[in-house]
Amino acid sequence: MITNSQIIITKDIDLYLSELVPTLPLHTHRIFQNEEENKDNFKIEQAKKVIKEAYIASSESKYIILCGNKFELEAQNKLLKILEEPPKNIIFIIITTSKSNLLPTIISRLPHKYIKSLNKKEYSNHNIFKKDLKDIYLFLKENQRISKNDAKDIIQSILYESKSLNIKLEESELLLFSKSIKLLELNSKPINILTTVLLTILNIKNRIS
Repeated sequence: MITNSQIIITKDIDLYLSELVPTLPLHTHRIFQNEEENKDNFKIEQAKKVIKEAYIASSESKYIILCGNKFELEAQNKLLKILEEPPKNIIFIIITTSKSNLLPTIISRLPHKYIKSLNKKEYSNHNIFKKDLKDIYLFLKENQRISKNDAKDIIQSILYESKSLNIKLEESELLLFSKSIKLLELNSKPINILTTVLLTILNIKNRIS
């Protein structure tokens, strides 16, 4: 688990978030990114919200996650002081796609880490979104003894597949996937977790059809 402020550089921000969030204690994180049409660009409006959130007192560690393929210069300059002198119990995590997206003054304030580029071959291509109820029943029947790690791989492949198909997952659906990975880490029975996830996929298909 991340215990100090840092910059994460990754080729796929959403997928990294899906892996990061389950490792954080529940209700201890806030994610900030541009939700407008040009959502890739972290703007001054998000920077102001970050600062406001950071000054809300917390008795335990609070993770403030800033996401963007690009960060406006005005937004970065606004964040400089608080990144250098963060309030008590505040941990900043900046997630972006390239070190060059950030000012040298930002880079100098936080350690940075490169995350290995995600490769489609690392994920099992189960084509979950093409399966109907009968397919899912057979899939679950064939995988009754699935391991924890294999179940996690399937959930991650679903997230990757939804992104490649431009399927926008709702917050409640993303939360379910995050909780599922967390439950697998806590040694819940993998087949039970996978059943819930795959039935959720059917609901998603009905919602977008």
